[in-house]
Amino acid sequence: MESNLRNTKKIALSGVLGALAVVCLLLAVVLPTSKLAFYVLSSFFISVIVIEYNIKAGWLFYAATSLLSFIILPDKLGIVPYLIFFGLYGLVKFYIEKISKAVPEYMLKYVYFNLSLSIAYYLVREIFLENITVGIPWWAAVIGLEIVFAVYDYVYTLFIGYYRMKLKKVLGF
Repeated sequence: MESNLRNTKKIALSGVLGALAVVCLLLAVVLPTSKLAFYVLSSFFISVIVIEYNIKAGWLFYAATSLLSFIILPDKLGIVPYLIFFGLYGLVKFYIEKISKAVPEYMLKYVYFNLSLSIAYYLVREIFLENITVGIPWWAAVIGLEIVFAVYDYVYTLFIGYYRMKLKKVLGF
């Protein structure tokens, strides 16, 4: 009986958080502003699943939200940032932070970020046949994006800490 209750809670929490993640992605696609904020917010939900259950549940959550977003989002290209970077980052962060050594962790995080950035650039340039111009040298754009990534990683870490210390108790998980 207790096992059924635990499974029911797991399914309910995953469903609610999955719906919130998909709504964030929908808002990132349809709203003219705050796109990055909604992509960032959509990425936080997976960390709750990993904390509450395990990494396997996190992978299932990523797969389910990706598939559901693909079905629901009117602009299919809007799911690409989630598929390539934001949706996966909570899972990648989990594995990398198991190392527990700051320098290798940050090196691996930046390798992941730059790899994601390269894939996104390739998709836009080769598949969608669009040339990206930003008005500044490419290396300056990459450095600027890496600084933004450092802030994102820091905020993500703060969110995880806040969830563990405050939200988890308030929500009763």
